[in-house]
Amino acid sequence: MAKPSDISPWALTVAGGIGFAYLINFARLAFAHHWLLDADGHPLATDFLSFWSAGRLALAGRAAEAYDWPAMHAFQGALMHHAVDGFLGWAYPPLFFVIAGLLALLPYSVALLTWIGASATLFLISIARIARDRDAALLAVAAPASLACTTAGQNGFLTAALMAGALLQLEGRPLLAGFLLGLLTYKPQFGLLFPLALIVGGHWRAFASAIISTGAILLISWLAVPESLAAFARHLGGMSNDFLSHGGAGFYKLQSLYGLLRMIGVPDDGAFAAQTILLLATAAFIAWLWRSGRDVSLKCAALCVATLLATPYLFLYDFPILSIAIAFLWRAQPFDRVEMIILLLSQIAIAGFVLVNVPMGLIASMLTLFVAVRRSTGPAIRTTLQVQRA
Repeated sequence: MAKPSDISPWALTVAGGIGFAYLINFARLAFAHHWLLDADGHPLATDFLSFWSAGRLALAGRAAEAYDWPAMHAFQGALMHHAVDGFLGWAYPPLFFVIAGLLALLPYSVALLTWIGASATLFLISIARIARDRDAALLAVAAPASLACTTAGQNGFLTAALMAGALLQLEGRPLLAGFLLGLLTYKPQFGLLFPLALIVGGHWRAFASAIISTGAILLISWLAVPESLAAFARHLGGMSNDFLSHGGAGFYKLQSLYGLLRMIGVPDDGAFAAQTILLLATAAFIAWLWRSGRDVSLKCAALCVATLLATPYLFLYDFPILSIAIAFLWRAQPFDRVEMIILLLSQIAIAGFVLVNVPMGLIASMLTLFVAVRRSTGPAIRTTLQVQRA
């Protein structure tokens, strides 16, 4: 098992410097009115504006309007006191209105800072718990994905924390693990492989808890705001067309195989077919690994990475999940030199997205998956070679 002394003091020093640089950058942007608020004190058009404005609509009893993007667009323009370029749409199930509504009770800048602080705290606690070392949280702070998530005010920290919590509680508290997976349905694209892992791994109590929790969430949503659940159901098809088939946000922003193929001109059907093949390949790997007697931390790491690779709908702010995967790899055993180089390259790839409009997150995920596969198959390969030599 990894010990605190296994984390290089040099790595911690570099990570601390990077984290401090992030803080200085955010302070500079805020004072220059390029982050948080404009010079007149009105909200700027970051992704968090969609959360806050949806929460304001929910508090006014108009939750269903959040799924009407022209109405949402006009409402956000009124909040900003000027026209909004493009769409900052609301694409979440009614469950997320709970958080959005609470945040909407606060002024915009306070709400954004509170959201980032609270969700990042949950994420960093999860990293420290997984790695069994508080210093590991500093490395996660320095990850480029943390900067991306904070800049946009997005929900990647919360997604990663829920995923980490479910996996940490899977063996000791399976009912709690299932409940956390039920909460994770606010990002349904990340639930493609979890049922498979739970079934082949024999985690039936967690599986049942997840199903019951998801059903309860849907029922409560329908009872509380029936019009918003119906609006979300109608909205799903349009969202798929806007963000996937039509590339409304830009195909290069989709950090998936689908996004890469669409960016280079592959037709929609071909890109979806390739993404489906990747999904099936990762599913086969997860099924094999979770049925095996491999270390549970290795299984959790592989599942986190495979979850990123499986979905076509993936953005850079979702990549705190990759930090969770790396923390689980570390929990299983400290990295050797080859693994350190590969994982460092994965972080450089994510940072490179600033310079090149290419889905660099896909490269980062593949590199991290390679480490998980190397650990999973390495012992069997070595045994086979020894038998052949004998």
